[in-house]
Amino acid sequence: MGQNHDLNWMIYGANGYTGELIAREAVRQGLRPILAGRNQSKVEALAQELALEFRAFGLDDIDLISAQLRGLHLVLHCAGPFSLTSKPMMQACIQAGAHYLDITGEIAVFEWAQSLNAQAQKANVVLCPGVGFDVIPTDCIAAALKDALPDATHLALGFDSKTGLSPGTAKTSTEGMAEGGKVRKNGQIINVPLAHHVRQIDFGHGQKSAMSVPWGDVATAFYTTGIPNIEVFVPAAPKLIRGAKMLNHIRPVFKLQWVQKIMKLLIGKSITGPDAEGRAKMPTYVWGEVRNAQGQTKTARIQTENAYSLTVNGSLAVVSYLLDQRVNGGTYTPAKLMGYQLVTQLQGSGELVIC
Repeated sequence: MGQNHDLNWMIYGANGYTGELIAREAVRQGLRPILAGRNQSKVEALAQELALEFRAFGLDDIDLISAQLRGLHLVLHCAGPFSLTSKPMMQACIQAGAHYLDITGEIAVFEWAQSLNAQAQKANVVLCPGVGFDVIPTDCIAAALKDALPDATHLALGFDSKTGLSPGTAKTSTEGMAEGGKVRKNGQIINVPLAHHVRQIDFGHGQKSAMSVPWGDVATAFYTTGIPNIEVFVPAAPKLIRGAKMLNHIRPVFKLQWVQKIMKLLIGKSITGPDAEGRAKMPTYVWGEVRNAQGQTKTARIQTENAYSLTVNGSLAVVSYLLDQRVNGGTYTPAKLMGYQLVTQLQGSGELVIC
């Protein structure tokens, strides 16, 4: 892991909850990232504690960002909301010749990255968003299931995790509520109501009610597998499912900017990410199912560590891979970049079982 210590790379958004976890683990692994972000005092304090170089800059001007990235091998982008921050950072990375990784789970970001595939190839820059819990384990399960049933036409994915939300993830979720549900149907991403599909699923420790959610794999799994019909599920109690269905009637309210601003302000004051002890007690169960036109099915399951620890270890595994390997430029998903065994190689992961 990370043998090429002479290659410079950056964690942008290092002062956020997940960015700081990644920075601390990177140093523990012997890596020496440059820490960066918009808040100079916070980034500088962390950099001094970890004896790392730091830079402070915003994301308003692509040329200025690009100038900060010159000479870097890659950027691990951890500053949300990614719907706002990913576009300028991706474009600056292409301009500066630096590989781009992030930890988003946002469908729009994945689709944007795919639209830049030709530019990334020409610049010989790797774009690989989603190198955290969103979407490494589900993406790897999707790839494994495609191998198991090559003519699959339908793919369902899901996960059961009790890990609490970080402030950044919670803020992103408020944006998602306004957009409603999304699935991929016949190759196209379409809008559907929240909780539009409800079913019983055994994610790995017993049957549970589950509802469909607009998770990132609606975008990424299509590029990983080519399967044209995709939906993602999470467990939800009947009360939560009823609440999600009721939200469909007032969803337009969540699109109002002042409503979003108030909700994000409240989140910033009231939500903190789980601590190390809390994370250690929260394994995640990941599940997938494929079906072909003849009705044949295959099911896959794997138990992983909690979402935030997987994001830390998963993102650094991809960083180390790109520091050590020559990879042709273009837009990738995690499983396309490193193969579906990536998830099984991460600390805390069990066996990937297909039946």
